[in-house]
Amino acid sequence: MKQIKSAVVLCALMSSPMLAAEPLAQSQRVESQAIDAAKRSQDTIDQSSDRAFELQREIEILMQEVESLEVYRDHLSRMIDSQQLEIDSFHQQLDEIGATRQGVVPLMYRMLAALETHIENDRPIRSAARAQRLEQLNAMMAQADVSDAEKYRRILEAYQIELDYGSKLGSYQGELEVAGERLQVEQLYLGRAVLLARSLDQQQYWTWDQASGQWQAMDRAAGLKADQAYALARQSAAPSLLELPVSLKEAQQ
Repeated sequence: MKQIKSAVVLCALMSSPMLAAEPLAQSQRVESQAIDAAKRSQDTIDQSSDRAFELQREIEILMQEVESLEVYRDHLSRMIDSQQLEIDSFHQQLDEIGATRQGVVPLMYRMLAALETHIENDRPIRSAARAQRLEQLNAMMAQADVSDAEKYRRILEAYQIELDYGSKLGSYQGELEVAGERLQVEQLYLGRAVLLARSLDQQQYWTWDQASGQWQAMDRAAGLKADQAYALARQSAAPSLLELPVSLKEAQQ
């Protein structure tokens, strides 16, 4: 019995280091696993932190974009309000134009009628050109492709030309009817006060008599004085004092 107990004790003593080594190894494995888990956790934390910083930057960028979009939205809103005011103004102007047009068109016809009467009663200054201009204006009034504004502008332009005839010195070639004969002459006007004509060979001279509505012959001496006016009209002579017969009625003088 003693030998058996001794053998058991000896076996127990021989097996005890192995039994002690197993918990240590297990503890080392647990520690190693804990370290690996901690490392993985730290990696996860680092990744999460980096992603958090990236998200923060993205949020800041998005906030700046949102702020810019809000400013741009306010700008567009003000522009839309301004454009709406312009549209309302245009609509109002269109309504006013419609009403104005109803009054302007009859006015233009009255202006043309008055222009025709004026040309008929005026001195025969550039008669052919004035008649042609009046004819073109009357034809223009029926043209749908010409705006009312353009029609009115051209009528005013014709009135301005008529006004210039009363204040300028000019000469031009035209036809003159004397004693039933039509002659090619060079006419000269100084406003509406003087209206002369001379033959192309500069041998005959006439002056317009407004009282009788006819051309009257001038003597040679008066014609030589008229030559100075013709030279001045062509800008081939320096300005000088002119002595010319006037084409005015006695009441106008």
